Amino acid sequence: MEVVAVRRGAVRSVVVAGLLAWGGVAGSVPAAAGAAGPAVGPEADVAYHGRVALARGQVRILLVPQNEGPAALPNTTVRLRLSADLADRQQWSGGCARAGVREVVCETGGLPPHGPGRHLGLVLALREEAPEVVVRIDTWWNGGATDRNHANNEHVVLALDTGDTYAF
Repeated sequence: MEVVAVRRGAVRSVVVAGLLAWGGVAGSVPAAAGAAGPAVGPEADVAYHGRVALARGQVRILLVPQNEGPAALPNTTVRLRLSADLADRQQWSGGCARAGVREVVCETGGLPPHGPGRHLGLVLALREEAPEVVVRIDTWWNGGATDRNHANNEHVVLALDTGDTYAF
């Protein structure tokens, strides 16, 4: 398994595109997100698999994005939300950026149809050590694709401060 860093500046264009698509307000839900209506983009099925570990105030995340749908996607953005505040200083993986006090977004790069994308590895420092952290993983932006199965791209992982690895 090879961990590949994504381009450092590319996440900015994905974040900006996501903000524009969602009316310019970070964290707001697009008007079409839950509304029934005709599909507007290619059919795809973004999924995430990986693991989370917490030890001594550091959350380690290995994430493998995958497209189980029929159409290729040129890029997507995964969002990671933590139940604890992130430290002010972080060593970011390329293509990742802070989106809030407890939130990080990372571009995945291209996702081929019925195949995995590049592996993302992050080590996130917490502001203070915590006995446990909940990590929520979901798709923040998928380029306008229609994804009918959110069960495989929305995860909630509880990691205890033991160094043990929790898979999703």
